[in-house]
Amino acid sequence: MTPAASIMDPASNPTLYVSSVLTLYLDLPDTPLRANTQDQRQARNWFDRGISLSVVETALLLASLRRLIRPHDVPPLPRIRSLAYFQPVVEELLDSPAPDSYLEYLRLKLRSVVDKTVSTDVQKNTFSDDR
Repeated sequence: MTPAASIMDPASNPTLYVSSVLTLYLDLPDTPLRANTQDQRQARNWFDRGISLSVVETALLLASLRRLIRPHDVPPLPRIRSLAYFQPVVEELLDSPAPDSYLEYLRLKLRSVVDKTVSTDVQKNTFSDDR
């Protein structure tokens, strides 16, 4: 009989792992509204390779922040269309693991950057509506 704890553990349950990865992915800025079959396959591939959710989340946040914190004078990047976009960053983190505290830092940093972006967008819209 399988222990209940292992059923609810994404590290041992491919369905939960894939669902967790896709939820993290779709919650990021500039990602699609829903995942496609290729995204599901990519997440399952990471599960099959034994890549921890913390490494995947770190890669997703790090890549998103790299996109968001770009000079303002460069053209904007197109929206992210696939979970495979994050594969090189996953590999980077497997080669050079981040410290444990880095994930929490990235979560806070992304929240701060997104809040700042939303605030700036609201101000721009307010000023443009005044004209």
